[in-house]
Amino acid sequence: MSSIITNSSAMSALSVLRSIDNQMDTVQNRISSGLRVGSASDNAAYWSIATTMRSDKQALSTVQDALGLAASKVDTAYAGLETAIDIISTIKSKLTTAQETGVDKDKINKELTELKNQLTSVATSASFSGENWLYNASTAANGQKTMVGSFVRNSDNTISIMTINFDSATSTLIDKDTASRGLLSKSYYITAPGNNGGANVTHTYYLINCAATNGPGQNDKEIKLDSTTTNTVVGEMQAAVEQMLKSVTDAASTLGSTKSRIEMQGNFVKTLTDTFAKGIGRLVDADMNEESTRLKALQTQQQLGIQALSIANGSAQNMLQLFR
Repeated sequence: MSSIITNSSAMSALSVLRSIDNQMDTVQNRISSGLRVGSASDNAAYWSIATTMRSDKQALSTVQDALGLAASKVDTAYAGLETAIDIISTIKSKLTTAQETGVDKDKINKELTELKNQLTSVATSASFSGENWLYNASTAANGQKTMVGSFVRNSDNTISIMTINFDSATSTLIDKDTASRGLLSKSYYITAPGNNGGANVTHTYYLINCAATNGPGQNDKEIKLDSTTTNTVVGEMQAAVEQMLKSVTDAASTLGSTKSRIEMQGNFVKTLTDTFAKGIGRLVDADMNEESTRLKALQTQQQLGIQALSIANGSAQNMLQLFR
């Protein structure tokens, strides 16, 4: 039945056109934002997961920055220890030279003095961001250094921060308060045979005289030479330096392990951050090829809908012809 009050065809065409317009709005929003799931109303589950993962990704970015800071501190201390090892090895060779016949021990001692000054300079300058793991001037000993290592979301959705720890007391070369806490300022015990076949005796030697508040013992001797220093004493000093070299090498080995761990963790966090970004993209990013194809199809449907509505509206005008 045809009616001039209710145009069913026009209403149907208008309904279809409205549906097409709504779909076009959705597609255009996806194209402009690049997101298939831009809000909770699009897909509540995916939106929730993506929002949480974005937060975790931001936390991992902060962890990556913290690892960069930690790596800088460790690199600074490690570079200082490597330099110290080279200088101590040079001191060891100078003591070997001092045992040769006819050498001027006073001149060699001047070289030793400069090398010891260089060791002090290395220890005091190995500082980054206000932290020095090779030198201590406070009454409290250098202690545990805690560095942010990772961000973890547990199965119960709680979060925790994992840390990388290093005991800087093991790498302290010089301690101005208590000399015995420094690898180069403390005394090392050397056992030597007694005179005329007597019982063995123990002598103690230290390398750096840092004028510590609690310095070496009264009988402890600094490693230095003069024209009266015997080859026996020089040999004892060399043995003490050998012990120091081993202690500093062990400290560098421990710090090197921490350095490697921080580097590996930094690479892992970077990879994990990239993986999070890909995972979020798979959940919420729009497929631009698909959306552009849908937009073209909807534009065609919109044109046909407008044409259909025009035809439906024109049917009422046709009824007027019957009354002429």
